[in-house]
Amino acid sequence: MKILFIHQNFPGQFKSLAPALVEAGHAVRTLTMRDIGKKSWLGVTIDRYTLNKFSTKGIDPWVSDFESKAIRAEACFRAALELMKQGYEPDLIIAHHGWGESLFLKEVWPKARLGIYCEFFYKTHGLDVGFDPEFPEMDEGYGCKLTLKNVNNLLHMQLADAGISPTNWQASTFPEPFRSKITIVHDGIDTDVLVPDPEVSLTLNNGKIKLTRQDEIITFANRNLEPYRGYHIFMRALPEILKRRPNARVLIVGGDGKDGPSYGAVPDGGGSWKEIFKSEISSGMTEADWARVHYSSKIPYQTFTKLLQLSTV
Repeated sequence: MKILFIHQNFPGQFKSLAPALVEAGHAVRTLTMRDIGKKSWLGVTIDRYTLNKFSTKGIDPWVSDFESKAIRAEACFRAALELMKQGYEPDLIIAHHGWGESLFLKEVWPKARLGIYCEFFYKTHGLDVGFDPEFPEMDEGYGCKLTLKNVNNLLHMQLADAGISPTNWQASTFPEPFRSKITIVHDGIDTDVLVPDPEVSLTLNNGKIKLTRQDEIITFANRNLEPYRGYHIFMRALPEILKRRPNARVLIVGGDGKDGPSYGAVPDGGGSWKEIFKSEISSGMTEADWARVHYSSKIPYQTFTKLLQLSTV
């Protein structure tokens, strides 16, 4: 088959699936916003779409999310039209529809089957809203705004022939009747790469510190260090952990969120969540304690793999 993947940051969740379909003999292509710097990746042909417009300044915040998705959908639609004019016609489109890109692709290829990656269906209660009483949502209209975020999901559910979801729980957030169209397909774990390595080592502080499996290593990794991902809870536990485990070292990996958090709100009064919670626990930390805590921002995947192989906890 001719299979087209849609993901604004390809390969994303399709890192294992797309090459596996190439190996199975399919002609695999992607349409992505990401500039990978080459025309193919592991047998996947890469085409790009680019944005020529951006969100309207001052737009009502309740509809700003869908406007950004519509802008991406149009850009992807225009790029798909060019591929169609060149004679390309996929049998199957597999799209992470979360950013809206795939919204109009059936207009270009009405005969293609569309499968969407069902990552999350928003709900105003019981999922990712209001779970931490320390950070309540102050805007009484937040539930209304969240309801509108599902417009993209609902439109895609009318268009899609089927869905895939990485876990039963994520699939369960989607309502019937579409829930019955979702198949559980885990993103995949490369068990040739992600294996124990008793000889693994990692150096810190320009080679001054070498860590091995003989060391006690506690790791905490987030894309961005923020309360939504439990950073505040982890930090508040640090003084006691370091007191109980005098030989442990702590490796914290993640962005400082100065360009904005991945999820949740920005701190009141500015600054970064990273520094706010470092400051909060400072009275319970000595200079020797901080010497055993090591921060790093984004790291290459190979280094992250070593971090996992090195971790005690």
